[in-house]
Amino acid sequence: MKKEKNVETNKELSKEAELLNDLQRTRADFENYRKQIEIQKENERRSVRLATVMKILPLLDDMDRAIMSYEELAPLKKTLEVTLKDLGLSKISSEVGVEFNPDIHEAVMTEGEGDTQVIGETLRPGYYYENEVLRPAMVKVIGK
Repeated sequence: MKKEKNVETNKELSKEAELLNDLQRTRADFENYRKQIEIQKENERRSVRLATVMKILPLLDDMDRAIMSYEELAPLKKTLEVTLKDLGLSKISSEVGVEFNPDIHEAVMTEGEGDTQVIGETLRPGYYYENEVLRPAMVKVIGK
């Protein structure tokens, strides 16, 4: 009789351990699922933000040209820079004399020959988005 009780108790303990393992596995699976859903949501948010930013780049180009053409619009430049920073956008440095870097600049014209290539003119500004190149700056390169 005692032996039967031990066998029955062992079976119950084994069944409880199996149920506990199932519960722990289910809990871990649910936690992994929840984390995966959060990652997917964040990726979707980032994609939507990126698509929106890409759509406003032509508007930013127009604003830059307007600010350069009309001195009375100069105060807008600072406001535009602050807004771009809030959106995670920043301009790629492409001022005259800056060394040409093919990773962030797109050369569409070249002039002169020499070992050192510098920017002679910016034809279209480039932008970083969250510290990644969103669009390279379109420039004219001068060899010195």
